[in-house]
Amino acid sequence: MRAPKRPIHTCSTWVRRQPPKVKAFLAVVTGMAALVVLRFIVHDHDNLFVAAEAVHSIGIMVLIYKLTKEKTCAGLSLKSQELTAMFLAVRLYCSFVMEYDIHTLLDLATLVTTLWVIYMIRFNLKSSYMEDKDNFAIYYVVVPCALLALFIHPSTSHHLLNRISWAFCVYLEAVSVLPQLRVMQNTKIVEPFTAHYVFALGVARFLSCAHWVLQVLDTRGHLLVALGYGLWPSMVLISEIVQTFILADFCYYFVKSVFGGQLVLRLPSGVV
Repeated sequence: MRAPKRPIHTCSTWVRRQPPKVKAFLAVVTGMAALVVLRFIVHDHDNLFVAAEAVHSIGIMVLIYKLTKEKTCAGLSLKSQELTAMFLAVRLYCSFVMEYDIHTLLDLATLVTTLWVIYMIRFNLKSSYMEDKDNFAIYYVVVPCALLALFIHPSTSHHLLNRISWAFCVYLEAVSVLPQLRVMQNTKIVEPFTAHYVFALGVARFLSCAHWVLQVLDTRGHLLVALGYGLWPSMVLISEIVQTFILADFCYYFVKSVFGGQLVLRLPSGVV
C-alpha cells in the first residue's frame, strides 16, 4: 500500500508543473499575502528593518561557522563577498558624511566580518575555493550600477559625489548576490551551511523590502516624497523588490528541500 503524499509535496509538485507566468503570479500573490500578515502582526514596522539586520547577522554567523569549523569555502562565491564589501564600504562612507546613526555601527561590523571572510577564502582556505565555478564577471553589475547612479540619485542638499555614492551602493546591494547564485547553479548541489546562509540573505531581503513597502503604505506615499523627487524614490523601492525576487526562487527550493527531509539542496537547471 502506497503511503499518502504530504500536502506540501503535493502542492510543490503542482506548482512545479505550472507555466512560468502562473508561477510568477503565485509568487506575487504569496508576497502580497505575507505583507498583509506582517502589517497586522507587526505594529511598529521599523522593527522589520531591525529583524532584517538580525537575520543577516545570523546568516553571517552560519558562514563563519562553516569557514572555521569545516575548514572549507567550497560553494562560496568570493566575488559576491567582494561586491558585498564594496557596497558596505561605500554605504559606510555615506553614513559617516550624511546620516551617522546606529546603522553605521552595524554596517561597520558587517564590513569587518565580510573582509574576514574574503581573507579566509583568498588565503587560508584557497585550496578549497571553486574558482572555475565562480565565473560571474562582476563588471557586468558594477559598471551598470555606477552609470545608473550617475543619472538617478538622491536630490538632497548633500555633495553630488556623496549622493551618487549612496545611489551606487543601493543599486549594487540589489545584485550583489548574483555571483553566489551562479556558483550554486554551476555546482547544482548546495551543501547545508551555504544554503542556510543564502536563505538567511533571502529572508533578510524580504523583511527589508516589506519594511519599505509598508512604510510607503502607512504614509500613503508621502515617504517617497520625503526621499526626494524625480525617479530616485521609485528606484529605491524597485531595488528592494529586485533584491527579494532575485532570491525568491532559491528560497522556494530551500524550503521544499527542508520539508522534504533532504540534507543537501539540489537545484534544477534554470533557477538562476
